[in-house]
Formats: sequence, C-alpha cells, structure tokens
Amino acid sequence: MEKFVRPRPAFPKYAVITSGMPYGNKELHFAHVGLILRADTFAQFMRDRIGKDNVVFVSGTDCYGSPALEYFRALSAKGEITAKSVKEFVEEKHKSHVATLQAFGARFNLFGASALGRAGEIHNETSKYFIETLYKHNMVSKHTSWQFFDEKFNCLLNGRQVIGKCPIDGCQSEKGYADECDLGHQYLPQDLIDPVSTLSGERPKLVKIENLYFDLEKCQPLLNEWIENIAKDSSTSPFVVKDIKEFFKKPEIFIKKDFWDKFAEIRGTLPPFEELERKPNNPSMTIVFDKLADREKACEILAGAGIRYRTGKTLTPFRLSGDISWGVPCPEIEGVSGQTFYVWPESLWAPISFTKAYLESICKDEHEWEKYWKSKDGKVFQFLGEDNLYFYGPAQQAMFLHTQGENPVYPAPEGELQVTTLSPIKFLLYMNSVASSSGKIKPPLAVKLLDYYTPDQFRLHFLAMNLGNNTVSFNPKPFNPEAKEDDLDPVTTEGNLLTNVYNRILRTLFYSTQSAFDGVIPRGKVDENILADCEKAILNYERFMYDRKFHQAFNTVDVFVRNINKYWVKEIKEAMEDKQRLAQLTINTMQYIFVANILLHPMTVGTEYVADKIGFDKEKCFDWKYIFGTFDEVMLENRNRALDPIKEKEDFFKRHQSQLDEMARKNQNN
Repeated sequence: MEKFVRPRPAFPKYAVITSGMPYGNKELHFAHVGLILRADTFAQFMRDRIGKDNVVFVSGTDCYGSPALEYFRALSAKGEITAKSVKEFVEEKHKSHVATLQAFGARFNLFGASALGRAGEIHNETSKYFIETLYKHNMVSKHTSWQFFDEKFNCLLNGRQVIGKCPIDGCQSEKGYADECDLGHQYLPQDLIDPVSTLSGERPKLVKIENLYFDLEKCQPLLNEWIENIAKDSSTSPFVVKDIKEFFKKPEIFIKKDFWDKFAEIRGTLPPFEELERKPNNPSMTIVFDKLADREKACEILAGAGIRYRTGKTLTPFRLSGDISWGVPCPEIEGVSGQTFYVWPESLWAPISFTKAYLESICKDEHEWEKYWKSKDGKVFQFLGEDNLYFYGPAQQAMFLHTQGENPVYPAPEGELQVTTLSPIKFLLYMNSVASSSGKIKPPLAVKLLDYYTPDQFRLHFLAMNLGNNTVSFNPKPFNPEAKEDDLDPVTTEGNLLTNVYNRILRTLFYSTQSAFDGVIPRGKVDENILADCEKAILNYERFMYDRKFHQAFNTVDVFVRNINKYWVKEIKEAMEDKQRLAQLTINTMQYIFVANILLHPMTVGTEYVADKIGFDKEKCFDWKYIFGTFDEVMLENRNRALDPIKEKEDFFKRHQSQLDEMARKNQNN
C-alpha cells in the first residue's frame, strides 16, 4: 500500500500558551471559559507534541483598572458586597475564576492575578522594566491630553465613569467609555459622542492633564513588515490581517451630508487635508490627513462649529499612565509622578510576569523565561477575542520590538523579545444576539452551565465551532425560552461522539476481550492498512492543531472514531466464526483506540481514565514520540495483564445527570 505522505509543520522547542485575561470585577461567563478552553486544548496538545516540560500555560485575573474600581465603588454604595477594599474585592473574584476554571478541567501551569501574591510582585517589576526600557529607547513621551471632570463631584473621572457613543465610524458598540468602547475601539476622550458622568448623570467637562504615552504611530513601517509576514502564515485567519490593516490607514474624518454646507464655510480654517471623492449613495464625506495632530486640530474646529463627525481607525499614541488609584505604580518619567499604569499596556506583558512567577515556583533560574519569550527556539501563542486585536496586535508587537533599542528590526534577533502568534476568535453571540455582561443581553455565568453539561460536552461544542473565521451563536437548550421539549440540544451534539460512539466501541472491545481472551489483548502485528489509516488521521490532525483550526481537528477525530465503530461492525460477524480472525480484529481495534485516545487527549478530560483501564503507560501513551508506533510499546509492562473488568453498560464518558434524568423521564412517559 502507498504510504501517506504530507509535509509536517515545524514545532518550536519551547512554547508559552496564554489566553485573554478576564477582568477582576466579574464572574466568568460562557465566552470567557470557551476561549480559555481553546487555549487549554492547544496547551495540552503542545505538551503531548513537544514534551510537557517544554510548555508553559499561563493566564490570570486582570485585577487593575477602572472597571474593578468602579464596580467596587458602585456595589459598596449599594451594600451588596462585604469586601472592605478593591483589592479584597478582586481577590474574591480571582478565587471564583480559579474555581470555575478548575471545574471545567482547565490545565494551567499558573492562573495568577496581576495584583496578588508573588505574581503581583513580579508584575510590578516587569511593568517598571518595560516603561523604563521604552523610555530609554525614546519611545515614551509626555503628552497633555484631555480627561473628563465631574464638576458636581469635583473629581476627575476614570475610564468607566463616563459613558457615551463610540466615535469610530461604523461601530456597533452599545457603550463608549472615556477612551475605549466595549468592542475595543480606541479614540481620544474629546471624540466621545454625548458623554455622561456615571456619578452625577450630567455632561462632564474636559480638562487637560499630563500622561505618558508610547509613540505607537511612529511604528507603522515596522508593523507593516510584521503584518505582511504573518499574512503568509497558513494559521493566520484573513480577518486578522484585514482588521489590523484598518489601523494603518491615514487619519480620517467622516462628515454626514447634513453638515456639508457648514463644512464648506469653515473648510479653509482646517489643517491640510485631502477630500476623497464623494459617492452618490454615501451619506458621509471623507477627509484624510497626513498627521494625527492635524486631524485632532480639525476635530476641535469642527466641534466648535457645531459639525457632527466620526473618526476612522488609525494608529494613535498608546497611553501608558493615568491617575487612577487602583493600578500598578508607574515610575516617575519626564516629571510625571504619582501615576499608575493604564490597565491595557500592563495586561499585555502580564503573561511574561506569570511565566516568570511559574518558573520561579518550580525553582528555575531567573533567566529561564527568556528561552520562551526571547529565543528563536521558543514561541508564544496568545488566544484572544477579536475585539482585542488592536492591543495584542499593533500595540503589543510594537512595544515588544522596541525593547531592542532605538533602531529595532523585524524579526527580532535572538536574545530579544520575539513577536507573539495571535489566535483570535470572532465575536460569540448568545441566542443569536450580541451578549455582553455590560450590555442588554446577559450571557449565563459559566458555572451555571455545569448544572446541565459536563466539561467535555461544553469543550467539544466550542472546539467544533469555526470561531477562527465566523461569528457563531451559543444556543444552550436549557436557557432557550423558545426551545420545545423534543428539540435537540446543540451543545450536546459533539459530546455524543464520546457518550455514544466512543463509549460503545470501548465497551465492545472490553466485553469481547473479557469473553474470548480472558481480558488479555492477543499478541500479533497490526495490519498495515490500519497503520496507514492511523497515520493519515494523525498527520491531518497535527496540521489542523498547529494552525489552531480546532473545528477541523475535531472533525478529523470525529470521523476517525466513527470509522472505528464501522470497522468493528463490518468485521465482527465473520470474526465470531474464527477466533484467529477475532484476535486480529481485536489487535487492529486496539491500535485504533490507542491513536484515538491520543488525539482526544487535548480535547477532553476523560481520556486518562481510558488509559488507566486499558493499562497504558501514562508517561508514554500521550507522548507523540510513540504515536506512529503500536499500542504494544505503551503497555509493555502490562502486556500480559488483563484489561480492568467493566460493568454492563459502563460509561467511560458520562452524560450529565440532568440529561440522564430527562432521558429517564421520557422513557417513563413512553
């Protein structure tokens, strides 16, 4: 038989996997956990693929910033919490994050917290290093910028204490905060439309303050090299390149048709601009500037003339510091003192802090983290939501590259911070609508889902979604008021691979072996066509996992496991008449199961139980060093041991008790 041949991807020697950090002001909802479990799946795959000691999976609670402070203030005022300080408040949330993720079977090396314990101490040190290094390389400057001030309460307002409409053209956000909307668009405070103070309910005024900024707009040539390079990578989704390139446009202003006459009166007072050709069906005109400063001056003139406008995406100075009390202390630079870091930049290097904290906890050298983050042998994979692409894309990559010096290059040289590999997902809907914990439609808390689903069912459902390319809706039947009793639950569909098909083939093999061979797998060679089938599935799966195309990796496993069952059903009738043929069928099926169990291992939390029952060597049976071999190699010491006996209809992968109760109720009614 012709051997299946396919080019194999090149894996790094060392890998860090990290996921977007949940804010420390809320419990985790389904999308938080769904994203983290995608990262968890990839982390476990990489442990199996390149060795568990070479992989670090970290994330943590994003403790700092105005969301946590504002929630603490509001809930304290209502008497709804017992926490005495914002630190105590986020510590409670962090503990709930840890408990929820453990309940879903997440396999972190460290899930830390940016403000707590040793990880918090290291994070302070890392933050100081970043700003001082970037300043030394002339990439940090002091800017006078606008901040909202509530005259009634006589105080400056933090980012979440101001709500208005996002000024970015075409944005569908429900809430725009002081300088960022809830979909992640960045803008300047003075561009926010119809701002209102959450303290007084009145329109705040703008006052000028001094903050430190990273000069991101200077980085476009280097970022162009980066984006053109990742566009050639098979693992980069097209929307990633498209979304990021939108920020590389020149500064734009869009003016609605209703204000064109007013604009004609004052256009001569604006800084130099180019007016794009007006299209008949377009309700807005577009004017483009060469410099961001010119656009901001034009915005002031337009606002003063009462002309409504929106701005386009472009690279703007990335704020590093602010005056919010709850934040990482920022060292004094350029005479700006007594400030804290703005939450977004410090959260970008938080995974470095967590990596350092984990490696320190297992007594590694203080420079050990560098082989993961600063070496060509290492690679960092970051799982995030599409709305955070601006931060993890242009902002983070530019800051990392500029730690090299005043004349950084891309790719970064050995020994310098390397750019990371981004794995974003598209927006997740809930019941076919945009869901947000701060919006009108509230998604269910993740822990509530465990009242209806097992972790494996939830995990497989999310892995099967093509979230790397499409916006997908999460529609759990128990939470759907329009669901009928006989409707299938879409969340359990993928889990049926385990609870129906894989359970059935495992039970069948165990029963047959117990009956015909006293529970001991017969000796003999695996048929070449079986090994070829396994190799083809392994190589397809490997490529899909490398590209983080989990829906295709799941489909590969789904087809492979179902084909095991078909193979057994096809062969068993004649094999029952011939014990030697039955022995060969058993050997071949065990080989299929050996491979299926490896492929399922990253995706589920139940495969280790299967390995125990069969008698596989736990150190070898998920190690890809052995994946192209035979099952004999991972059970040599137990080769003559009988399989652990199983009970009638024993399940290796169980349904949730609520589903069993529902099935029993239906059977009783029938």
